Amino acid sequence: MRLHVRGRGLPDGELVEWWIVDGVLRAEPVADAETVFDGGWIVPGLVDAHCHVGLGEHGEIPLEDAIAQAEVERGVGALLLRDCGSPTDTRSLDDHYDLPQIIRAGKHLARPRRYSHGFAIELEDEWQLPEALAEQARLGDGWVKLVGDWIDRSVGDLAPLWSDDVLRAAIAAVHDEGARVTAHVFSEDALPGLIGAGIDCIEHGTGLTDDTIAMMVEHGTALVPTLINIENFPGFADAATKYPTYATHMRALYDSCYPRMAAAREAGVPIYAGSDAGSTIAHGRIADEVDALKRIGMSPTEALGAACWDARRWLGRSIIDDGAPADLVCFTEDPRGGADVLSNPDVVILRGRVY
Repeated sequence: MRLHVRGRGLPDGELVEWWIVDGVLRAEPVADAETVFDGGWIVPGLVDAHCHVGLGEHGEIPLEDAIAQAEVERGVGALLLRDCGSPTDTRSLDDHYDLPQIIRAGKHLARPRRYSHGFAIELEDEWQLPEALAEQARLGDGWVKLVGDWIDRSVGDLAPLWSDDVLRAAIAAVHDEGARVTAHVFSEDALPGLIGAGIDCIEHGTGLTDDTIAMMVEHGTALVPTLINIENFPGFADAATKYPTYATHMRALYDSCYPRMAAAREAGVPIYAGSDAGSTIAHGRIADEVDALKRIGMSPTEALGAACWDARRWLGRSIIDDGAPADLVCFTEDPRGGADVLSNPDVVILRGRVY
């Protein structure tokens, strides 16, 4: 199949023209190519950097349901997904050339009763973490995920799961495997130990302070804030009638979220777009996350880049270049114009096939 597209590329807005042969982009004209898009805007496949394909409301789901989740993401142009923890083994989806590419972070690792039931591997002894994370690194796609904090029912509030010594050993073990580490973190207290141990990314990060923002800048730690999921914090608080301290804390984290994220961006923390789709968030909402990033001071171009070219570079994946995989999203209107435009691409091209 030989295809041809023409339009304005982003972020520079220059006119671009590409030919596609056997799923690969070509800069030079190709005979007998069918023009499938002409005019408008052309960007690399969108990225959801925190997206759980294979996670349902209660944990593991049938593989056909995971496929359906991935198809929803493809429909909105999200063609590269960093799966931040899934109890379902989705590695067979790599053989489905009609589905987005998935970068798996393995299964969540937590302590007993310190995360959502059915979501994580639970370790009785915290010193099991280094080997358990290293094993997930060997099974995954260059990332692993741990639960940095969760409600501790004995104290009635969010609290860290791991001691600093364990975190240093665990993160070093993953780095020795050539992989990167990220962590679920809501509160303030878990952040210094994680960042100081050399973690590569923080998910959510609502508990950031001036001190931990400075630590992230010093260590080069990235942030995926999942802002549309943080909109659920008031509901989480309302449901926690047995734990008033936790409820008050969650409301406070919600109230301070956008100023803290804006401060992190202003300080130079690298920020990428992730929707946290898979449990409380429906799949296919990366455009809403891009809109939310504008509320922390990102320009429309910067916010789109956080879910596109910048995120692809961070994850070590191709953008638009001669010889690169033909993963493109095409829009008649400027996709920086808002979620209504970005979530409704006119043409999606995945591995050279038009959807």
